[in-house]
Amino acid sequence: MLYLLFLVLLTQGDLSMSEQLPQNIFILAGQSNMAGRGGVVNNTKNGIPSWDGVVPVQCQPNPSILRLSASLTWVQAHEPLHADIDYNKTNGVGPGMSFANAILTKVPNFGSIGLVPCAIGGTSISEWAKGGFLYDQLVRRTQFALQRGGVIRAMLWYQGESDTQIREDADAYEGRLDRFFIDLRADLGYPTLPIIQVALASGEGPYVEIVRNAQLGINLPNVQCVDAKGLPLEPDRVHLTTPAQVQLGQTLTDAFLQSLSSPIHIANNSCRRFSNLMFHSLIRPLLRFVMLIVAFT
Repeated sequence: MLYLLFLVLLTQGDLSMSEQLPQNIFILAGQSNMAGRGGVVNNTKNGIPSWDGVVPVQCQPNPSILRLSASLTWVQAHEPLHADIDYNKTNGVGPGMSFANAILTKVPNFGSIGLVPCAIGGTSISEWAKGGFLYDQLVRRTQFALQRGGVIRAMLWYQGESDTQIREDADAYEGRLDRFFIDLRADLGYPTLPIIQVALASGEGPYVEIVRNAQLGINLPNVQCVDAKGLPLEPDRVHLTTPAQVQLGQTLTDAFLQSLSSPIHIANNSCRRFSNLMFHSLIRPLLRFVMLIVAFT
């Protein structure tokens, strides 16, 4: 029994060395333009959408950028970020990787970034209301991301195209969005959670301006809005192109950095590194020695 206990301790030590956890956490939520449709086009022969696979340099993988997978595992982030989240759709380039890379370029000592993809294409604001699947999944994934340390820095929110089709939905958008933000902050236990939302560049119906005005006019503390109007669109006239997503990610970065009222607190990993060093240089050899004694007694 004692032998098994030491074996478990050794195994846990190995896992602590191989596991990489992010220091700065960002939620990515909304619908298809947050999930990413950059480079996704319909095949002219069969009408099935496919991604062209083009990843700009601003969206390339970086060892310091992680993503929380659908199975709640931290892995190195790469495009398409939402492939296993918005899995019923064809995903392409979104703003997330451009955003994260731009932060690390502008603030080299920012620390590792953990992206928490939660966006689902074709969803309306009412589907994100508290008690629904999308809301519960967002809260669950965010809470898991915070369990092992790290600091939640902001939520990036890009949604509303689906609410431009019916006048009643467009008119109710501001109240529903306001309620969503308030509920989410309460359930995450973070009443001042920074939220950066994107005002629509396009829509699926005739009431785009009503939804845009609601987004631009929302009056909650620590909620700011960047405007995507005028960014290039794919041939479907709804989704942002890959270059537009790169530009949007960098705009979101500027908004995030400018919103900070105090210098960025850089998480310090020295304690973790010292702990790992102590384990491998002193404690682990001692445990092996004890295991040998137990095995021969």
